[in-house]
Amino acid sequence: MELIINHKSTFFEVSNLSLEALVMQHCQGKTSGLAVAVNQKVVPKSFWSQTMLQNKDSILLITATQGG
Repeated sequence: MELIINHKSTFFEVSNLSLEALVMQHCQGKTSGLAVAVNQKVVPKSFWSQTMLQNKDSILLITATQGG
């Protein structure tokens, strides 16, 4: 399966991958301050485990930062 993560193609050998599994793998379990969108639609954290990804989905991972 091919997924576009933050505008870069990434290939996975599995065909059934949840958004939660992807986020845990990609962000090494660090989800604090993380916002996720799939195909330009924000997915609340409470729905990550039930959101199954499809081939060619576009995932945007945004981490909040502090600054001034």
